[in-house]
Amino acid sequence: MLNGILVIDKDKDMTSADVVYHLRRALHIRKIGHAGTLDPEVTGVLPIAIGQATKLIELMHTRPKKYEGQGLLGYATDSYDATGTVLKEEKLDHPFTTEEIQAGMDSFKGEIEQVPPIYSAVKVNGKHLYEYAREGIAVERPKRTVDIYDYLLIDKPVFDEEKGQESFGFEIECSKGTYVRSLVNDLGEKLGKPAVMTELRRTASSGFDISQAVKLSEIEANPEKADELIQPIDAFFTNYETIDLSDDQWKKVQNGAWIKLETDAKKVALRYNKKVKAIYENKGRLYCPSLMLLQNE
Repeated sequence: MLNGILVIDKDKDMTSADVVYHLRRALHIRKIGHAGTLDPEVTGVLPIAIGQATKLIELMHTRPKKYEGQGLLGYATDSYDATGTVLKEEKLDHPFTTEEIQAGMDSFKGEIEQVPPIYSAVKVNGKHLYEYAREGIAVERPKRTVDIYDYLLIDKPVFDEEKGQESFGFEIECSKGTYVRSLVNDLGEKLGKPAVMTELRRTASSGFDISQAVKLSEIEANPEKADELIQPIDAFFTNYETIDLSDDQWKKVQNGAWIKLETDAKKVALRYNKKVKAIYENKGRLYCPSLMLLQNE
């Protein structure tokens, strides 16, 4: 049985759940889950946990995510992206400079509060926001706190004088739960002009990047390739201190026992037969189980 993380380069017009469904059929494995939903129109890195790696999904969500995309100053939509209904149009009589746009982006770095787009999967009273939107029901959208580690302008913005619009490329590194669409919309508000996200691609997530990704179609055409393309569970813990267990310690770990270790690290990856079998957490004089991966082969 496969155990590890398959990094998929998701195509447009597929949901993250669609990818999981197709992989279950192609690999004949039920124990599969994704870490970090991508909207259908967004492409890029979608980490898929398989087998024992499904236990990592909550941890995978805690790692930063990176995106590359395109925004446009000149109009805004209800969904904050190009698929929505246009709410406001305002021509630019002159372009913003690179410095002005970057200064606007810099103002969002750090810990910020975001209001999710009305067309999003956030739930209010057990119902998705997009369901309220489709029914034309006004609802207060809950604010959420997220971290923006980087928000950078890439390349020189392009001004279309005839349309009165300015397009720009950006890179973002952020925490889980961040709506990049909202960041583009909010940048427009900061600059005093309506803005919309026109394109988005995730380039890294859960510690894996686009260079490690494979197209779903490649796996479906040749399922055996999953064996060579899957990232081992151990690859997720490269930033942990690793300790190789003795036979006696391994027996104790198999029983979930607390053990003494010669380290003061907060968390450690315990390895046996060259495979991470458990993550243990410092509880003072002893270490206790935090995550068990006993079947990681």
